[in-house]
Amino acid sequence: MPGHTARGRRGHRHFGQHFLGSARLAAQLVADADVGGADRVVELGAGRGILTSALACRAAHVLAVELDPELVRGLSRGFANTSNVVVLPADARDVPLPSNPYRVVANLPFGVTSAILRRLLDAPAGGLERADLVVQWQVARERVRVDQGVRTDLVGVRWGPWWEFHRGRRLPAGSFRPRPSVDAAVLVVVRRNPPLLPVAFSQRYANFVTRAFRSGPDARGMSIRQWVARFCNAGR
Repeated sequence: MPGHTARGRRGHRHFGQHFLGSARLAAQLVADADVGGADRVVELGAGRGILTSALACRAAHVLAVELDPELVRGLSRGFANTSNVVVLPADARDVPLPSNPYRVVANLPFGVTSAILRRLLDAPAGGLERADLVVQWQVARERVRVDQGVRTDLVGVRWGPWWEFHRGRRLPAGSFRPRPSVDAAVLVVVRRNPPLLPVAFSQRYANFVTRAFRSGPDARGMSIRQWVARFCNAGR
């Protein structure tokens, strides 16, 4: 999602999009994600299509979401004869997501990473099974704290009952064009099976932990399982 409406190339800078520098790296990322022939994959921010091409070689179906009109035209031309790729001109922050099982593999624009993570993870009742996301190194480091039993933030606590977070390979800044000011990493998000709470409780739980973070100075010191137990006890 590098651009915005008619902003074109200016939008790339506005959203902080940094394209993968090589097809070889894209293929390695898709292999790391273990994408297989039965997978339906959504790519958010398809850009110039380097990751799209790698996904098309392995996945059953690829939905390449892109907002920038110039990049959409290039994707549409480049994948016109690729039967398992559909190019969708849309904003990754509000594009409708599948209700059936799907995966996300994407190189996220740094400037809107948080918004896209919320779009994917706030509502665990959807079909997302796993997401392999190229994000800033600091973002990946912060998210994996949820499963390391150390201090975490509100969004980590909100997402923790339904999602597990792992950090994949580190990607030096030189892996991208244009080169960002920081390194990146792959953040791997996997749906918990079984979840720590039924998905029907997600909104009640989100409201509960939000109130607790506002009023409790010790909120960051609790693990996800402690939060779940506290929520369950409060409901009795």
